[in-house]
Amino acid sequence: MTLEQTGAVVRLTERTPSITGAEIAAELVPPPQFVHATFESYRPDHDYPSQSAAVDKLKTFAKAWEPARPAGFFSRSRKRIETKPGVYLDGGFGVGKTHLLAALWHEAPGRKYFGTFIEYTALVGALGYAGAVKLLSGSTLICIDEFELDDPGDTMMMTRMLSELVASGTRIAATSNTPPNALGEGRFAASDFLREIQALSGHFETVRIDGLDYRRRDTEGRALTVEPEPYEKTIAALLSRGEAVTSDSFDGLIAHLATVHPSRYIKMIAGIDVIGLTDVQVLHDQMAALRLVAFIDRVYDAEIPIVQTGVPLNSVFDDEMLGGGYRKKYLRSVSRMIALTTGELPPHDDED
Repeated sequence: MTLEQTGAVVRLTERTPSITGAEIAAELVPPPQFVHATFESYRPDHDYPSQSAAVDKLKTFAKAWEPARPAGFFSRSRKRIETKPGVYLDGGFGVGKTHLLAALWHEAPGRKYFGTFIEYTALVGALGYAGAVKLLSGSTLICIDEFELDDPGDTMMMTRMLSELVASGTRIAATSNTPPNALGEGRFAASDFLREIQALSGHFETVRIDGLDYRRRDTEGRALTVEPEPYEKTIAALLSRGEAVTSDSFDGLIAHLATVHPSRYIKMIAGIDVIGLTDVQVLHDQMAALRLVAFIDRVYDAEIPIVQTGVPLNSVFDDEMLGGGYRKKYLRSVSRMIALTTGELPPHDDED
């Protein structure tokens, strides 16, 4: 019996979900793997003192939310520790930036938001600029994981919005995906980030986090690919167990992703247990590759394994892409695709 005959397989290419601003806002929380992230559960590498120093810096940043202690009759009033309203985590792959960002989010009281840059721009797209500002206004903290510097228009729009929010009392914490320079080997550049958000740069304190480049180690592996017959048997076996399984051609999925806004990818995979892809091929179109990166990010956050045929997923980005300005993005995605196809998700504290 073929997959077509089972009638139970799901096609991602047939899913074109819509999403409202309210739904986007409701999803602005840390990914599931960081739902319990704390400063205490972050395990700093003692060979890199900047990791422990980063924890101390963020704990100090979080003290701004502590209630002021009343002074005794004969004591002097205790001054609250003054910190800048923004903090930027600057570090390489796998040093725990997302873990620390999530830990800070958990420390903040009241209404707060945690999302990627693309999720905030999607919120603006759904609600309009004024509507997004109105929704986010009054929040205690906005965390932006991987602040995109690839699109000048979006960067300027976010800078303007964050400036308004900071002026109203909201605090900001961010990491950045600044494209690496020739010698950077995928490391972030604080100067690039601060230059691009020039209107906000004076509000940010940079916290440098050094450490081993865990994802470069992870990218030395290989995504697991299978032949067509074992693929069909695997998908059929999963379906027989009642798993919600998809099966799409790689080319079909890539074409479909171009018709769906990246903010909706999370709803495309809602309720899915396993994703099946056939005939994976090397990509040569950068826009298609970047859409795949965004899709894999959502799949990884949802911890949905992938079964595939064709070229191993870690080889889908051609040499020109891996040598270009988006190299960091592609290396991160390669690491995630290896983990998703082998079932070996990396330790959460090694995450960006």
